Amino acid sequence: MNTLEQIRAKLQVYPMEVKFPDIRRWQHGNTGVDYVHAFDSGLAGPHVMIMALTHGNEVSGAIAVDKLLRAELRPLKGRITLGFANVEAYHRFDSKNPDATRFIDEDLNRVWSPSRFDSCDDTLELRRARELRPIIDSVDFLLDLHSMHEEAPPLLLSGPLQKGIRFAEETGIPEHVIVDVGHPNGKRMRDYGGFGDAASSKNALLIETGQHFSLQSQDVALDAASRFLIKTGVVAATKLDNFLTPGKILSQHFFQVTQPIVADTIDFEFTQDFRGLELIEHAGTVIARDGGREIFTPYDNCVIIMPSLRHLAPGVTVMRLAKVLDDR
Repeated sequence: MNTLEQIRAKLQVYPMEVKFPDIRRWQHGNTGVDYVHAFDSGLAGPHVMIMALTHGNEVSGAIAVDKLLRAELRPLKGRITLGFANVEAYHRFDSKNPDATRFIDEDLNRVWSPSRFDSCDDTLELRRARELRPIIDSVDFLLDLHSMHEEAPPLLLSGPLQKGIRFAEETGIPEHVIVDVGHPNGKRMRDYGGFGDAASSKNALLIETGQHFSLQSQDVALDAASRFLIKTGVVAATKLDNFLTPGKILSQHFFQVTQPIVADTIDFEFTQDFRGLELIEHAGTVIARDGGREIFTPYDNCVIIMPSLRHLAPGVTVMRLAKVLDDR
């Protein structure tokens, strides 16, 4: 049987193209919660939040929020909150083992449900989520900044609701939008509370900006954060010119996730070197093996979404399968 260390040792090593900012200067905010800063215009308007470091090694979001804080942005109306989530994992990052500090005890992006908050469970990530919860409860529009294990085009995750899909369309970037219900092993921040309620005016997006340590991912995070702030109307576009990526905005393509592929064993392996957005033409194509079980594409033109073995374990989602929705 393979170990996770042996599996990771066989995977591609990506260069560190970006510098990890020292975010300790932002520890003492003005919200009563460390590493969270809020700025209120005093005028009626939405409460808009950008969150970085839901996972501790996803540095592009930390770079973006650090730059936004340094820019001393202030809202035209409503309130802006900028935060860093799993700071403990971030502070423990080791470039010699870059996959290890996604989290410390458990995935912070799987605990966002009342049942977990009200349980007797006690992990570092759950304690942090409980600290953040009152702030998240007051947010109208959330952008959760993430990045990916493997080098692949950026993805915007809208959630399954029409309001999220419309929000993704109105934001306009990136090119590829994933319509999905989340993960079977826990609820994401993006789906928490009113964000995941069709009757609520609250809305949230999650962006996967690219490979964790790439310059392109850093640029995508800043561009997406800026366009999000402009779209919600809380910051003037002229204040964000330096953070926007110039060039033509491409037409968006939408993909409906139909099922997650969850590993049963540590011996899971792909049949090809998938990185994401590969289109498998024929149904019945073997795309992975999990111990003695073969995994097939369930339909023609099946798209592979975010495949990775870097955190392989029984019960972990190792990829998702999706249909093209461009004719929706």
